[in-house]
Amino acid sequence: MKEYLQELLRLLNYGSLYPPQELALSKGVMNGNNILVTTPTSSGKTLIGLMGMINILNKRKKVVYLTPLKALAAEKFNEFKIIKNLSCFKNRKINIAISTGDYDSSGTELIDKDIIILTNEKMDSILRHDSSWIFDVGLFIIDEIHLLTERERGPTLEIILTKIKLMPQKPQIIGISATISNSNEIADWLKCEPIQSKWRPTELIEGVYNYGKVTMSNGTTFEIDNIGVADNSTGGILSLAMNSITNDGGQSLVFAETRKRAVSLAKKTSDVLPKLLDKASKLSAQKIGVEILKQGDDTELNRTLSNIVTKGVGFHHAGLGLKSRQIVEDAFRKGTIKILFATPTLAAGVNLPARRVVITSIFRYDYEYGGNVPLSILQYKQLCGRAGRPAYDKYGEAIIIADSRTNPEDLYNHFVLGEPEPIVSQLMNETALRVHVLGVIASRPKILKSELLYFFEETFLSKNHRNESISFEIDSLLHYLHDEGLIIMRNELLMATRFGKRISLLYIDPKTGIHFKKNLDFYNSNKFDDGINFLHWICDSYDFYPKLTLRQNEVEYFERMFEKHELGSHGLSNYDYTLKNLIILLEWIDESSEANLNEKFGVEPGDLYRMVETTYWLSYCLYEIAKLIGRKDLLLVIAKLRLRIKHGIKSELIPLIQLEGIGRIRARALYKAGITNVTDMDKISESELGSISKIGVKLAKKLKNQIKN
Repeated sequence: MKEYLQELLRLLNYGSLYPPQELALSKGVMNGNNILVTTPTSSGKTLIGLMGMINILNKRKKVVYLTPLKALAAEKFNEFKIIKNLSCFKNRKINIAISTGDYDSSGTELIDKDIIILTNEKMDSILRHDSSWIFDVGLFIIDEIHLLTERERGPTLEIILTKIKLMPQKPQIIGISATISNSNEIADWLKCEPIQSKWRPTELIEGVYNYGKVTMSNGTTFEIDNIGVADNSTGGILSLAMNSITNDGGQSLVFAETRKRAVSLAKKTSDVLPKLLDKASKLSAQKIGVEILKQGDDTELNRTLSNIVTKGVGFHHAGLGLKSRQIVEDAFRKGTIKILFATPTLAAGVNLPARRVVITSIFRYDYEYGGNVPLSILQYKQLCGRAGRPAYDKYGEAIIIADSRTNPEDLYNHFVLGEPEPIVSQLMNETALRVHVLGVIASRPKILKSELLYFFEETFLSKNHRNESISFEIDSLLHYLHDEGLIIMRNELLMATRFGKRISLLYIDPKTGIHFKKNLDFYNSNKFDDGINFLHWICDSYDFYPKLTLRQNEVEYFERMFEKHELGSHGLSNYDYTLKNLIILLEWIDESSEANLNEKFGVEPGDLYRMVETTYWLSYCLYEIAKLIGRKDLLLVIAKLRLRIKHGIKSELIPLIQLEGIGRIRARALYKAGITNVTDMDKISESELGSISKIGVKLAKKLKNQIKN
């Protein structure tokens, strides 16, 4: 194996192995040994994964790489292509695949793939579908394994790891994280060899800013001139970000607690940064600004971003459309954007290092809590990890801004000198347990209660909870699942009903499935049904996301809209987020533009995209449940609603939208020209079709070929 490793190092332009990689090699990563790697960001963890791959692929077994985010999956897909160039695979094609969506699929398309990159949720779904190729996997690489401790994503990851641990072929496990203080405990649970190192290619220096003075962890202090903003916090943020540029051209990444704050700070910085840019930098930035206008969404937010980017500054948060986010990320990597303001979610996403990381506040907004909560030390260390660009910098700086709510000395002692909190299981969360108990039962034809309890005794949860308390919670859940018709209990024997099995495979919360079934059971259809009631059920389900909250000044307007759509006279207190999301979706399928929705309801492109994506998936789940319980009378209405949700169209455009190359805008243009279906299009000439607004000659030819074939 060593000769292949040397070849890989040459291909990656490595002079020699980094210390953590040497450790991994000595612990048998290329011999199939389980390892848990806890080393800082940029310390070469991806190469450790590649080292393990060489051994397993040579044995003709599969490799599965698990990542929490779609953006990271795409990044790894490109990084792993290097493995194809090794001489040991010259007579064999290494197939790499990426799969991150469609949870109602067994992943049969992955059966002939060698390296498979999956999100954690997709992996869990594949395990539930009992895909046979899973037993050909010889190595699982689990990235960002510290997410076990995260409320939302942790339980799914824990269940996956438990299933991997219990697989009959005993696959190799390589766990990867930058921040785990109790790695020995995790390693013991996974039967891994722990590899811990604080080595990183760029030295990390952390510090705290307070009224112009910065105290750093390497014992130095320095003062920084305020650029003229009176407020200590804002002035300090801008000064620190700008100072990094004047000091040998380093970039700055600034983490703000909310989207609004990120945009506001970016605007203020764009007023003063251009004077530091040379002519070439300004020209490059202007080109990126134009590209954002051209390829991004037609919204005020996107126009603001474009304007700011032309001055060398950017902002990045989940409200931006996908294309705009990608352009910003690429421009920051290339150095065109000098200062990037982002929400903390970016730290868990794409790899965007900077010379200096500025943390504007140790608070961040928490949706469930409904207000600001302090960052954990683990979250803070994740943000710090972005400091220092390995290819450009000898060191990276991470600086917290002290504000009126915080004491600088306390900040320094707690965050800079502090150790990340230990990783703890989140599986005892009621929703998580409900989802995964049903998942385990439904993945087998039948299971004894003792076998179910044994499975949960193998989870990380059992490391910190007595088995008796876990057993009590599961027992209570079993009765709930039984009473709602999802499982059958015969003494000690447990089986999923057809309904329970389908809910598990659809990968939704059992409560969502129950909610849909009860509504479908009592629903009286009529020939004028347009599916609006179904949309209401979806918005009111447990799996609906993102849940946009109603602003005080919107209450009266939304009450009127509710009455207009004849959805009943329910009090707003019963609906909280449901009402706003419902009206936004009604406007969307009424062909309201993204710009209009943004202006009217404050819904940003990224949120609208996720809302449409979630609604499309949940409408599929509703269709499947209707089919299961014999409501054939509703299937066509739901199917039509799905198409309307996917494309944002009125019913009349459905016949046109199904043609390749036709979206909502072109479909409407065709309809206005008197073409309402494929037959109408077939009757007119290619030149007539091409003369219609938004169509053109090229598309007209393609459309005619589609109809002919």
